[in-house]
Amino acid sequence: MFPPKALLDAIGSQASRLFNGETSLPRPEIEAQLKGIVQGALSKLDVVSRDEFDSQMVVLARTRARLEALETKVAELEEKLAPPASE
Repeated sequence: MFPPKALLDAIGSQASRLFNGETSLPRPEIEAQLKGIVQGALSKLDVVSRDEFDSQMVVLARTRARLEALETKVAELEEKLAPPASE
């Protein structure tokens, strides 16, 4: 995994090279290049997109709900199969 400090240093050095150029780039070009720099740095990390994260959260919630339903059903079945308590 890429350490956070190294990531920030890499982004900073690439951004400083972009801004230290002799030609002044139009704002949209600078934004596009910065976006590329950040995306390149993030691609080196073990991260997922927000969409992927959200979809996995939905899957997790659905799985938890099913697990709780199964646990309830197992408890009901165990209760039915348990021998009667002797007095």
